[in-house]
Amino acid sequence: MPIPEDVTGEEIDRDVRQELQSLPKGLAEDVAKNLVMVARLIDEDPEGAYGYSKVALRLASRVAAVREAAGFAAYANQKYSEALAEFRAARRMTGNVDLWPVMADCERGLGRPEKALDMAGAPEVSKLDKAGQVEMRLVAAGARRDMDQLDAAIVTLQSPELAAGSVQPWTARLRYAYADALLAAGREAEAREWFAKAAEADKDGSTDASDRLAELDGVEFVDALDENENENEGDETTSQPSSEDGEED
Repeated sequence: MPIPEDVTGEEIDRDVRQELQSLPKGLAEDVAKNLVMVARLIDEDPEGAYGYSKVALRLASRVAAVREAAGFAAYANQKYSEALAEFRAARRMTGNVDLWPVMADCERGLGRPEKALDMAGAPEVSKLDKAGQVEMRLVAAGARRDMDQLDAAIVTLQSPELAAGSVQPWTARLRYAYADALLAAGREAEAREWFAKAAEADKDGSTDASDRLAELDGVEFVDALDENENENEGDETTSQPSSEDGEED
């Protein structure tokens, strides 16, 4: 796959660059460039990211960072079985538990929420950092919802991190998930409160909490472009003479 001229491979994380040092220099550069493209495209063009990840995987399947990148690219394309296999491979290579929450979410994607809940109670969770533990809580709550256990999902999300005064990278998503679960359970007033808190914490627009809040408040958004098109159509209609006006007596 083509690599843009502005991609050098130097953009990758230092730890990944160190992993690639086990490869011949030219090969390491090619792998690095493909990994850069995976990171660049994964949010806006998941299919493109997946394509570059397959190239990197073909070039260096024994590098843990490559297996991890391939896992995330597959995950972004909802190829959960493939993603889980790549994450497991990366974990075997490194012994790292950081991928545990996303591995559990792959189990959800494969229709196995019970397995995801088993993983949420595994010893590996205690080895996760705070961000990882919050992510695991989100996955567990999602698994509960998959099983139509709304009350259990709500309880799962109730934690010190949910109500903490300081805003962390996970705060908006945690509050959003809690609000969404409350709304699904019919607790609209509480849901509105937590959507508002999620919107307040969401500085980078990672959720649509503001839209959900407006929806609960009965606010309707009108697309300005559509509105202008409708106005123009109305003008054209009124400016055209009717057939009766154009007929001669």
